[in-house]
Amino acid sequence: MTTPTMRSTDDLIAARIDAIENSGWSRSFAFYQPRNAAFWVYLLLVVSGAFKLFSMLSSSAAAYGDAIALSIVLFGVYGAIFWWFTHHIDRYARQPVKLIVTAFFWGSFAATWVMAANANDAILALYAKTFGQAWASDWGAGLTAPFTEEIAKGVGLLLLIALASRLVRTAFDGFILGAFIGLGFQIFEDVLYALNSAASQFGADPIGAAMSTIMLRMVFGVAAHTLYSAIFCAGLVYLLGRPAEPRRVGRGLALMATAMVLHGLWDSAGALSQGKTVLLFLLFVVMIAAALTIVVRVFRMTVPRERQFLRDILAPEVERGVVTSDELTALSGDRKARKAFRKAAGTHADRKRREYVLEAAADLADALADSHGTGTGRVEFARSEVHRIRSGQPSIKA
Repeated sequence: MTTPTMRSTDDLIAARIDAIENSGWSRSFAFYQPRNAAFWVYLLLVVSGAFKLFSMLSSSAAAYGDAIALSIVLFGVYGAIFWWFTHHIDRYARQPVKLIVTAFFWGSFAATWVMAANANDAILALYAKTFGQAWASDWGAGLTAPFTEEIAKGVGLLLLIALASRLVRTAFDGFILGAFIGLGFQIFEDVLYALNSAASQFGADPIGAAMSTIMLRMVFGVAAHTLYSAIFCAGLVYLLGRPAEPRRVGRGLALMATAMVLHGLWDSAGALSQGKTVLLFLLFVVMIAAALTIVVRVFRMTVPRERQFLRDILAPEVERGVVTSDELTALSGDRKARKAFRKAAGTHADRKRREYVLEAAADLADALADSHGTGTGRVEFARSEVHRIRSGQPSIKA
């Protein structure tokens, strides 16, 4: 990698402008686009799915209202943790909150209840008629959901690209937005599973039955739709290619197939274990470990382009003396690089100061992207904050 000192100031500035333009960093998102057909397709399917879901829940509210409320609250908290973590790892050209919510709603309503649910029912009925009810019960879900559900969630990413083409620029963008699509899908699917459990055994113990399902879905949900969709949608971006992400058909198809295989194995675990509880538990442990390993590798595969954008945006600041080369290396590096940078300081106070300096430098990158590289008041303030925190000066209140 070329270091900032080996390039002229003009080259560094040009690279910064290119990085801001190619990454879509700081661009806003307008949901209402009446002249865009994708907007109407999205709106129709999401509203239809929301109506279908609320109709199902309201029809059961009289008998199982407490179980429904419990599942919504607990899965809401569970989803909030996933939301925080997914947003936390998106530390570079972060997507606007409105676009993230748009992705979440697609997974919550359209992909789940309009597309996947109808397709699953039709295909499972065909399996039962062709291969018998027993075979369909064992293998139907594993040979249906990976295709219908991942494609349904992938359609959401295609619509997001049509709605926000200047924001969805890299495979990492697909990874993050896919995770939020999958999160919406997972939460509301789990709510329905809890409702079905509440109605089991003629509703004798709806809260207890729902709680058992809720706990199981929470424990094993770490390797579910959020993870599958992140992998699938990263692959979809590679398959399509974007202005900031060269097309890689083989890699894209491999990632999309990997998400489907993980999904299929999960849904076929009961059939693969042949009803043996110990074997089923071991299968789940192995599949969770494998899925988490793969998603970490996909993250590491997609994130370098985002880190390069950050380096290019802040490289002129190294030339100006605002940010040091060590700080830029740590900020645009992985967790180990940031940890090593902090630990290189002597005292605990110095380590905390270094952490705050990195945060201030990240704020400076946001300000520069927002101003398209020009020296606005916000940019100058962000530069002064980097200097102030590094020198240990107290904050100046306006």
